[in-house]
Amino acid sequence: MGPIWRSLSAVLVLAGLWGGPVRAAETVLVFAAASLKTALDEVAMQYEAETGHDVTLSYAGSSALARQIEAGAPVDVFLSANPDWVDRLMDQGQVRRGDVVPLLTNRLALVAPTQDARVTGIDALPEALAGGRLAMALVEAVPAGIYGKQALSSLGLWSALMDHIAQTDNVSAALRLVALGEAPLGVVYKTDALAEPRVRLVGLFPEDSHDPIIYPVVRLGAAAPTEHDFFHYLQGPAAAEVFFRNGFGLVSQAP
Repeated sequence: MGPIWRSLSAVLVLAGLWGGPVRAAETVLVFAAASLKTALDEVAMQYEAETGHDVTLSYAGSSALARQIEAGAPVDVFLSANPDWVDRLMDQGQVRRGDVVPLLTNRLALVAPTQDARVTGIDALPEALAGGRLAMALVEAVPAGIYGKQALSSLGLWSALMDHIAQTDNVSAALRLVALGEAPLGVVYKTDALAEPRVRLVGLFPEDSHDPIIYPVVRLGAAAPTEHDFFHYLQGPAAAEVFFRNGFGLVSQAP
């Protein structure tokens, strides 16, 4: 084990993203976009109960996770909040095209604290901030932030808002700022709004105002896939039911 890999291992352990240098064969390490946490926690529990295998889940912004995969993190499955970071891994030869499946869809939403009923729509966004900050994931790196900037630009709102953005490392952190009342408004996914009782859904951005929101699932590693592995389980009916209940759509059923 060289010095670069030892350094990476130490970073992953300190960040809580990897349980250690040795993992049992039946343990699946999954890197997933932060916006998937509520649904994917439940899917993993179901899988563990049905198969007896263990799933270790690590959540962060898709960009941060993709960079860790580039650095050699021993990941079995990666769920990204957009295809771009997966395309980058394919271009580098770290992912085979046949091991990538477009899985889920989502919508982009504007949220406010539950108790704040002043904001009634996206069009009133600049005035509604009233000197506060709009919470968003990193607008140049994290999918939710990228989609958000696209949507605000398409609606002609970005120039008025660009100096009033509170950028966070991932969409869950942006949601948390709104839930705690530290930001009056936030741009997150619809599924985030449904999962967090301390925020209310102000409105959904038009789907044609940004690129389609698609979550690909990626199988990594050299082991041959089986019909019972977690990669395939995520594409099955039991997982689909959980994703539907949490507000996601399936790419396979998109119009």
